[in-house]
Amino acid sequence: MIALCRSSSRETNAVPDTSAAPFRLLPGAADSPVLLHVPHSSREIPAPVRAGIVLDDAALGRELDHLTDAHTEEIAARAAGAAGRAPWRFVNGLSRLVVDPERFPDEREEMLASGMGAVYTRTAHGAELRPAGFDGRALVERYFEPYARAVTEAVDERLAAAGRAVVVDVHSYPTGALPYELHGDGPRPPVCLGTDPFHTPAWLLEAAREAFAGFGGTGVDSPFAGTYVPLRHHGRDPRVAALMVEIRRDLYMAEPGGAAGPGLGALGDALAALVDRVSARTV
Repeated sequence: MIALCRSSSRETNAVPDTSAAPFRLLPGAADSPVLLHVPHSSREIPAPVRAGIVLDDAALGRELDHLTDAHTEEIAARAAGAAGRAPWRFVNGLSRLVVDPERFPDEREEMLASGMGAVYTRTAHGAELRPAGFDGRALVERYFEPYARAVTEAVDERLAAAGRAVVVDVHSYPTGALPYELHGDGPRPPVCLGTDPFHTPAWLLEAAREAFAGFGGTGVDSPFAGTYVPLRHHGRDPRVAALMVEIRRDLYMAEPGGAAGPGLGALGDALAALVDRVSARTV
C-alpha cells in the first residue's frame, strides 16, 4: 500500500474546522503527539457519487463488505478511551469507494494497474465499478484534496503542541487475498505493520511488535506496505514518525462485512498500549 497524503496545504498550525466536512478530527490530550488515522472504516457514499457507480445495490453491498475496514473506527475509539494520554483521531466519514485518501491521485499510483487509484473504476474482483472513461477529477477536487489538507494541518498541530507527531494508520485486511491485491501472495500475519524507510524508526516498530504480541504474531510490510505521511513532511521532517497497523479481520469480526466479536476490545487495548509506549517516549 502506498500511503501518502498527496496534497500540499497552506502553512498553519491551527486545528482545521472539520465540523461540516466528510471527515472528523476528534481531539485527544492537548500535548499528545499521536494521531490515529482511520481512513477506510465507513460505508457511506453520497447520493451523487452513488449515481456514478454501475453496481446494483446488492453488488455494491458485497463490494463494501470486502473493501471496508469494518469496525476500525471502534478499535481506535477503544484505544483513545483506554490510553493514559488520549491520542487524537482523524476519521474518514466516507467510503473508500468515494475516493481513497491513501492513493496518489495521478500516474504515480501503482494501484492504477488494478483500476483502484484515488478513484476506483474496478471492484476488488476486477469487475466494472464505474463506466469506462470515467473522469474522477471532480471527486479528487471535492473529496480527496480537502482531506489531504486537513490531515496535513492535524499533523502540523501535533508538531506545534508536542514537538513531534506520530501517525498510526489503523486498517484491517481480509484473511484470504482478494484479486485486486498486487502483493497478495506473501505472508498474511495476524497483524501486519507497514513501514516507511524515513518515518518508521526502529523503536516505533518494536513498540508495535510488543503491543500486539498476544495475537499470534506480527509481520512487516506483507501483504500491505507503507504508511500515511503528509506530503509536506514526507522524506523531509524527522519529527514526523508513522506506522501502519493492518489487523487481519478474523481476529475480531465475521468476514466479510459481519459483526464485531470479542477480539475488538482486546485489539483496542493493544492499540492503547502502543499509544502509551509512544507517548512515554521522550525523544
